[in-house]
Amino acid sequence: MPTTDSPTEALADVRTDVRTGVPTDALADVRADALVHALGSEPRRPEAFRELLRHGHAAVPAIRRGLRHPHPRVREQCCNLLDHLVVAEAMDDLIAMLDDPVAQVRYATLHALSCDRCKTDTCRPDSAVVLPRGIRLLHHDPDAHVRSMAAELVGRWVHTHPEAADALTRTRDADPSPAVRKKASWYAPGGPIHRRTAPQPARRR
Repeated sequence: MPTTDSPTEALADVRTDVRTGVPTDALADVRADALVHALGSEPRRPEAFRELLRHGHAAVPAIRRGLRHPHPRVREQCCNLLDHLVVAEAMDDLIAMLDDPVAQVRYATLHALSCDRCKTDTCRPDSAVVLPRGIRLLHHDPDAHVRSMAAELVGRWVHTHPEAADALTRTRDADPSPAVRKKASWYAPGGPIHRRTAPQPARRR
């Protein structure tokens, strides 16, 4: 357990470490743990989140440990951080969070896996691993918000994997939630996002 859950105290310790020449990996392994722990505190969360982002990939080991934190808010926020800071070696840890018992954590995981904004090619999820799990959540998760985000994840592969198109069509037609049906309709064949993201035929020279 970290010696403090205060981002301010953790940052003061970080500044001390910098002045005294403590190796920077000690920051990732000790001080970042305090910042991760602070993600579970409502008043401390914004500062802790910003500082972990600022430390970048040096904080990733602590963020990965935070995925196993007993507080679901910490796990959720660590998934959100990995949306920005994911590295290839953390991808399996992130994918495993699709099985978290708390809906908000599953939602954050799906969002992180769906978003390409901050990811390189080496950090994009493998369809063979992620798509079947996304389809399972799309069809069977009890939380409508999770199913809605699963539609976005499954939609990544709608143009390349027939099972993705079939799953979205089924959800569009049969999900009990109007919001989920609407979201699935955007990504299903014929929907606006499906049309916008369709591969364009090569132009003849």
